[in-house]
Order: sequence, then C-alpha cells, then structure tokens
Amino acid sequence: MNYFKHETAIVDEGAQIGEGTKVWHWAHISSLAVIGKKCSFGQNVYVGNKVTIGDNCKVQNNVSIYDNVYLEDDVFCGPSMVFTNVINPRSGVIRKDEYRNTVVKRGATIGANATIVCGVTLGEYSFVAAGAVVTKDVKAFALMAGVPARQIGWMSKFGERVALPLRGSGEYQCPNTGDIYRLSGDLLICLPKK
Repeated sequence: MNYFKHETAIVDEGAQIGEGTKVWHWAHISSLAVIGKKCSFGQNVYVGNKVTIGDNCKVQNNVSIYDNVYLEDDVFCGPSMVFTNVINPRSGVIRKDEYRNTVVKRGATIGANATIVCGVTLGEYSFVAAGAVVTKDVKAFALMAGVPARQIGWMSKFGERVALPLRGSGEYQCPNTGDIYRLSGDLLICLPKK
C-alpha cells in the first residue's frame, strides 16, 4: 500500500488510490473510485464508485462525494459541504440513470456547509463561500456566496480577493505571487508572472 489508511477506514477492493494519500477515521472509499496522489480524506468521508479525484485534493470531515462527481487537482472541499447527483429525488422513484455530472475544476474551493446542486461545473480557482448553494455553473476565479449563490467578486489562485469589479476591464497583480489578473468583460484570466 502506497497510501495511509486509518484502521477504522474502509477501502473497498478495487479502489485506485494514489501515493501519499491519507484516508482518515471512518472514511469509506468505494471499489471503483479513482483517487490521485497526496489527497486527504477526513473523518466520515464517503467516496462513491463513479468518482474521479485528482492529485492533492483535500476533503474535510463529513463530506460525501457521490457518483458522477469529478474533482480535478488541488480541490478543497470544506467540512460538511454537500454534493448531490439527482435533481429531483424521490424515495419511491429510482433515478440512478438520471445522475447529472458535477465537475469541480483545478484549484477550486468549496466552503463549509455549502451545497453544490448536481449538473454544474465550478471553474478553475473559483471560491464558494461557506453556506452557499450553487445552482448554476461558476466562472473561473469567481467568488460565490448566498442562497442561491451569486457572484460577489473574484479570487486569486493564492486564495485572496482580487480588487477588480465584476465586469469591465482592468488588471490586478497578486502581491503574494506576482501573477497578473486581467478582467475582460465578465471573465477573469491569470497571466503568470514572467
């Protein structure tokens, strides 16, 4: 085994787990899950079968990653945040063939107790505030808050607020990394420092 598994954790046979990953207390990784390197799964985390998780993802306590949820590299899932995979669940109606894909792009952060309604894509380095409910796609670098979530600003790769309006034009240089952020209309791009 090239990863750490706490004695109370359950890793079903067949699960693919990358080197240096840590699976902590009472977590359960299903047999068809594919997990990258250097990830961390906190207490009471569940990972379903049709799930792919990239490298260096951090999944905090009490998070369930159900089928049809896909995390790219460097994703952070805060404590007790929620993913769904069916838009209209009913106990008496089987809808396993209606699961909607949810994609969380590289570097995105999802705050504690946030809910991600299935079928959306969270853009690269987007940031969902604690308690927010995301019901539609999120742009790269967007800072989302509220119920339902709406964009209230921009975030840098470093995880700090970018001092630019929601729309228009302009540039901002991150004081921590030197990266330049350029706003064009309602899209923000990062131009790495030279």
